Amino acid sequence: MDPVPVRCLLNTISRYLHLVACQTIRYNPIQTCIGNVVHLLRLLKQILDELVDCKTPPDDDCLNSACEDLDSVVNQAREFLEDWSPKLSKLFGVFHCELLLEKVQACSLEITRILVQSSPVTSDVQGVMQEMECFKQERSLTEHMKNALENQTDDNDDLDIIIQMMGLVSNQDLLKESIAVEKEQMDQLIDLVSCIREHMLKTEFLEVAKGISTPPYFRCPLSTELMVDPVIVASGQTFDRTSIKKWLDNGLAVCPRTRQVLSHKELIPNYTVKAMIASWLETNGITLAANSGHQCDGGGDAASSLANNMGSNDFNRTESFRFSLRSSSFTSRSSRETGNGFEKGKINMPASLSKDLEIFELSSPGQSYTHSRSESVCSVVSSVDYVPSVTSETQSLPVNHRSYSEMSPKKNSSNVNNEYSAANTHECSHTIKLVEDLKNGSNEEKTAAAAEIRHLTINSVENRVHIGRCGAITPLLSLLYSEEKLTQEHAVTALLNLSISEVNKGMIVEAGAIEPLVHVLNTGNDRAKENSAAALFSLSVLQVNRERIGQCNAAIHALVSLLGKGTFRGKKDAASALFNLSITHENKARIVQAKAVKYLVEMLDPDLEMVDKAVALLANLSGVGEGRQEIVREGGIPLLVETVDSGSGRGKENAASVLLQLCLNSPKFCTLVLQEGAIPPLVALSQSGTQRAKEKAHQLLSHFRNQRDARMKKSRS
Repeated sequence: MDPVPVRCLLNTISRYLHLVACQTIRYNPIQTCIGNVVHLLRLLKQILDELVDCKTPPDDDCLNSACEDLDSVVNQAREFLEDWSPKLSKLFGVFHCELLLEKVQACSLEITRILVQSSPVTSDVQGVMQEMECFKQERSLTEHMKNALENQTDDNDDLDIIIQMMGLVSNQDLLKESIAVEKEQMDQLIDLVSCIREHMLKTEFLEVAKGISTPPYFRCPLSTELMVDPVIVASGQTFDRTSIKKWLDNGLAVCPRTRQVLSHKELIPNYTVKAMIASWLETNGITLAANSGHQCDGGGDAASSLANNMGSNDFNRTESFRFSLRSSSFTSRSSRETGNGFEKGKINMPASLSKDLEIFELSSPGQSYTHSRSESVCSVVSSVDYVPSVTSETQSLPVNHRSYSEMSPKKNSSNVNNEYSAANTHECSHTIKLVEDLKNGSNEEKTAAAAEIRHLTINSVENRVHIGRCGAITPLLSLLYSEEKLTQEHAVTALLNLSISEVNKGMIVEAGAIEPLVHVLNTGNDRAKENSAAALFSLSVLQVNRERIGQCNAAIHALVSLLGKGTFRGKKDAASALFNLSITHENKARIVQAKAVKYLVEMLDPDLEMVDKAVALLANLSGVGEGRQEIVREGGIPLLVETVDSGSGRGKENAASVLLQLCLNSPKFCTLVLQEGAIPPLVALSQSGTQRAKEKAHQLLSHFRNQRDARMKKSRS
């Protein structure tokens, strides 16, 4: 029996490992957790690889079910990586990563237990299982968060541990995180962040000059900084003007300290506290500089939190705390689903794998694209067996990975040029032999060479650069026209691996890669088509490549064809590549002309599990007139309204963005949107959606009112 669930799981694991390499997450707690997930999956993968190669794989329903469960969890981990943004809550990232780690661990252990009993695998499954179980030895950060919520006393060690483990560094970070938590309306975590602020006010040593610490009652309860322009809000609480103004400017209408709804947003100067602070500063001989941008009420004196008479190192404080969690049920969930520790290790992430890797806010034309959680351009990009590599800027994963060749890198280096020059003579001769086989070998030798290059570029930055510069790119491209499907698959996957290197991206396109990749999209097997789309995505990270790929109509048409007729993974890879291409304005019309909108509207069906991908791309395409016309012509309005009503948070936001584009640019489309009953879900979204979703909903509702008023005025005249 062909172990289909096992093969599917291996494919999903390979995609996840590849995606890890495409990420540039630099937040250490999340890096560590991702590293441990990768460690577990690599341990399991070596057993599953052998299982698939067995002549008599076990026909075990329990094994198949366990593999399907883990496949689902790894896909969740992939979605998290796609959606991650530094602007998102740090606490949510850590909590979600640890939850996924625990699920990966549990599912992997279940698979190994089954294999211990009935597997023909010769590997030390028992030893792998014991190594997986050791992850339970440490308390997780999430457990400290849970305990901190439950312990409301002054002596709260968990708060101190959280502050230290999260690696927070500034008062402004605390302020930003407080705002982020409030905007997402996470009650229990709002309480926790409030506890952190109060804890810092009571215990933190904030020094404004040598030997002089700021009394807690002179510090802003929101940012914990010395107040230079104290003001009173409607709840009667006093805050520093700059901090509370940032709070209010973000649309927040409650008091950060009392949680009371503010009846107005007027800021009343607290002259009493200001005079007390001035007296304290004078008594201690501290003079504040007038260059920080803290503006006093009425255009009066400017003030700063840095004194003229002290050096940059004199303003000291302990690490501040800011974090949040996108789950209002944190306590109940964490008590059920968390608590397992994990091995302390750093994830081995390639440093700045792609400086041009972008995450864009899907908004109206004319706005700059900014890093946001609307939609990650880094979708799942490969089914290749990929794991992160070791560089000088990262530490290796706690994994003992089997080398595929004696060409494994011998040492770390500070940059890719040094890595290339460090390749020894034996490595060069081995690579030259592979390239020669690609060019002049028999069909079997070409296939074997492409397969080995695919393996050599799995986990080595050095190998990618070295092999690319030794002339492998051009003969690999020629193999994309091979009639042997396996040869074609090995070649396109090797090129995908090579394209991860920034050094190779331009070389691959300059070598004429676009047309051969399109040929694979049209003729390859499912795996080859998926990886060809992923390669186009990887190459299109560079703006110049986006333009060149977009100018090839055959490339866009082939991606659109995969979008409509490919496998589930193929559709996702095609959507990711098209989304990246649509960042360039000229490509939007080309994608529309290739009939992508028809398939995207079909994908708005919730049962297809592609709504978020589809609506994100539609939000980009709605920025051009042809895109708006096609969305309406293909019957997109009812499905977009349904998405606003019942989609995910991201889906609602992007669906509202599309509807806004339709309504602002056409009174006829505006009427159609109203006829589909859009007002009730938009009203609900304006009250309970994300901040950007609320803004889109408010704009739409305001536009509807203006249209109605204009019609009434016209009828009266």
